[in-house]
Amino acid sequence: MAEVEPFDARSALSVAGRVVIVTGGGRGIGKVYSTRLAEAGARVVVADIAAEESDAVAAAIRDAGGEAISVPTDVADPDRAQAMADEAERAFGRIDGLVNNASLMSALPRQSWLKIPLEEWDRVMAVNLRGIFLCCRAVFPAMERRKSGRIVNISSSRVWTGQPNRLHYTTSKAGVIGLTRALAREVGEAGIAVNCITPGFTLSETQIASTSQNYSAGRGDRRVFQRDQVPDDLVGTVIFLMSEASRFITGQTFNVDGGESMH
Repeated sequence: MAEVEPFDARSALSVAGRVVIVTGGGRGIGKVYSTRLAEAGARVVVADIAAEESDAVAAAIRDAGGEAISVPTDVADPDRAQAMADEAERAFGRIDGLVNNASLMSALPRQSWLKIPLEEWDRVMAVNLRGIFLCCRAVFPAMERRKSGRIVNISSSRVWTGQPNRLHYTTSKAGVIGLTRALAREVGEAGIAVNCITPGFTLSETQIASTSQNYSAGRGDRRVFQRDQVPDDLVGTVIFLMSEASRFITGQTFNVDGGESMH
């Protein structure tokens, strides 16, 4: 039986020095993940298809005394996903964590499933599911060499409520949970943990731009905590899953929605 390091309660929640890639890390909730992880001492790779925003977030982290690089990345492109992992290793010498946050959602119209164009369906699946698969595969060799790694996949609480009018998005996010469970069993021998978070409706900068006030207000009425959910409400769970505090947890899904759905 392998020897287990004693649990150090003083540093269990620390991510200091860890190299963490955040996809979609230049905008919305991903921007907050990138910023807060850096504030906690992680070395952050901000990976976003929006190069200008990605560059700005990484620059702001460095200006604040943190460590970060920007790697413009289309997660649905296998070459770009691999280049993201290669650049992270080149810059920092290792990869400890991956937050698969990049997602196609706020730009999608809310409409009946009968009106979803097939090309839009395929693009959502390419970004939201294939993108996670490609990014996991890209970082795996670096994590396997160290016999350690943390992968956090971002799904959505829509999978618990069956929220209508973005059927392709909800379907893709349900797939993320299945991917998380199966991948956890495939990479556990390499010491890699794979877990999932299902955020509730979160008022990020991208959501505010695409959401009506009436829609937002109606969502809050169903929560136990009667306030809007904001990106910082998710940060603690991400840091926990990136830290030694979660060292024996894998294949699990953590619902963070203020008590709208319970499991």
